[in-house]
Amino acid sequence: MKRYLLLISLIISSGFFDACSTVPITGRKSFSLIPDATMMSMSFQQYDEFLKTNPVSKDAKKTAMLKRVGRKIQKAVEKYFAENNLSDELKGYAWEFNLVNSKDVNAWCMPGGKVVFYTGILPICKDEAGIATVMGHEIAHAIAEHGSERMTQGLLTQLGGMALQTALQKEPELTQQLAMTAFGIGAQVGVLLPFSRLHESEADRLGLIFMSMAGYNPNSAIEFWKRMAAKKGGQAPPEFLSTHPSDQTRINNLRKLLPEAMQYYKK
Repeated sequence: MKRYLLLISLIISSGFFDACSTVPITGRKSFSLIPDATMMSMSFQQYDEFLKTNPVSKDAKKTAMLKRVGRKIQKAVEKYFAENNLSDELKGYAWEFNLVNSKDVNAWCMPGGKVVFYTGILPICKDEAGIATVMGHEIAHAIAEHGSERMTQGLLTQLGGMALQTALQKEPELTQQLAMTAFGIGAQVGVLLPFSRLHESEADRLGLIFMSMAGYNPNSAIEFWKRMAAKKGGQAPPEFLSTHPSDQTRINNLRKLLPEAMQYYKK
């Protein structure tokens, strides 16, 4: 812990305030030592490798629905950023939406807009509004640069503040694991736990707003999470052991966020 605090002190005293940025809409100050271009390069490489070893769905109807929802949210986000002079923050994005055959109930979005849904989550999504709930949430992780923050914290806590390029050379396997976790593909319980729950809550808020901007009623998110809770049937781990809030906590928080999201809702 002392070494971690010393590292933070050195970073602050060394003039790394430029590494701080503001998350759109929420206004939270975020901190990352990894350049956006570097994160996106790693993301695109990991994404290509993932698709080489994971079969893309041949279900044309479901794939078209997924891509349709993705493009709507993409356009809504780009429009909002353009209207608020924030388009530079999306520089380098290469949006892509793919449906992968897997029974896993999962979806994720890498830095730069690379999205994957697993077929296992579609029955719970049920319809376009359900897909938009998940899509908005996952895209929010990328927009808020949660991956960069997670990767930065991983470098500080697990590799002693080692520079990314050095870490890639000296600890390639661990760095790879950090990247997978940062991109949302992996899962971890430990030092990153509270930070990850913060990210999840922020992604919930932004996700509601993004789906609303795209024309999807944010109230649908409540129904999606009810279905998710029913699917789990009480099998989820205790909330303190999960990087995600419990389903009921999430539903309660989403209800509080609905009035804000409804201000962006355009039918």
